[in-house]
Amino acid sequence: MPATPLLEQLMEALRCLPGVGPKSAQRMAFHLLERDRQGATQLAEVLKQAVEQIGHCESCRTLSETPVCPICANDQRDRSLLCVVETPADVMVMEAATGFRGLYYVLMGHLSPLDGIGPEELGLPLLAVRLDQGEVREMIIATNPTVEGEATAHYLGEMARKRDIQATRLAHGVPMGSELEFIDSSTLSQAFADRRDL
Repeated sequence: MPATPLLEQLMEALRCLPGVGPKSAQRMAFHLLERDRQGATQLAEVLKQAVEQIGHCESCRTLSETPVCPICANDQRDRSLLCVVETPADVMVMEAATGFRGLYYVLMGHLSPLDGIGPEELGLPLLAVRLDQGEVREMIIATNPTVEGEATAHYLGEMARKRDIQATRLAHGVPMGSELEFIDSSTLSQAFADRRDL
């Protein structure tokens, strides 16, 4: 049976999600229409509402329903510690996995000159203004351990050093519970270079 124009549009719309190809989009579309129309309706309503009402925090740039997100608005957070991450998802991970009680700054990506992503696109002028206010004593750089993430970390480190702010980087290395023989050579090399005292 050939797909109707509306069904084709639904499948094409679902392909905007990361990792969703034509077959996955088809499977999702048929599931929603055949087995879960109520779920599809709820998904459509919540998605529309989220797109209309969720913006970016004026202070840290994470996703927020208010002009200033709850983390930035919380006066119990340590304003001298600033953790710089690539995405709002990274903020959620850090909040769930660590006891970090400082503030965040979300780059919304990493430096990538080939893709036209430079300091302006990452909001680094806004970060510079924040650092110039003198409240931040330590900037924790938590960009991903990719080539672009490392280049971004280096750039951020220079920004901090110019202002006499301590710049630290998240440790990288051997995952807990793993065995050395199964670790790839670049990860093992990085862990060896970043070893610490016991």
